[in-house]
Amino acid sequence: MAAAGLLEEDLLDAIVMADVRFHGEGYQEGFAEGSHAGITEGKCYGALHGAKVGSEIGCYYGFCSIWKSLLQNCADEKHSKKLKVLDSLLGMIQNFPYEDPTYAKLHEHLDKIRGKFKQLCSLLSVQPDFGFCNKDSELAF
Repeated sequence: MAAAGLLEEDLLDAIVMADVRFHGEGYQEGFAEGSHAGITEGKCYGALHGAKVGSEIGCYYGFCSIWKSLLQNCADEKHSKKLKVLDSLLGMIQNFPYEDPTYAKLHEHLDKIRGKFKQLCSLLSVQPDFGFCNKDSELAF
């Protein structure tokens, strides 16, 4: 009779604790699935926005390269300030940490490049209409 009481107690215990057990198992499965989905989504997001930032920086670099070749032969004082700002922007672009995805000051560095680009455009009396080179475009983070 004692064995029957123990069997009954174990059965009731298993029924009562099933909720806790299933909740724990469900949590673990959901956590694993969410982690996998989050990593996949993060990679896609990073690739998309990394490409946009790279395209923006490439646009600035191309702009600077063309203007540098145009202004290089001009030796007057008026163009020396333009060349100085141009060289400064090229230096900022070349020091941009393309290889470091964990760079903490990425947005700060990018904003400084954008500001220097606007300064250069002002000095050159140029109104850029590049679409993706503008901060107001879809690249705004």
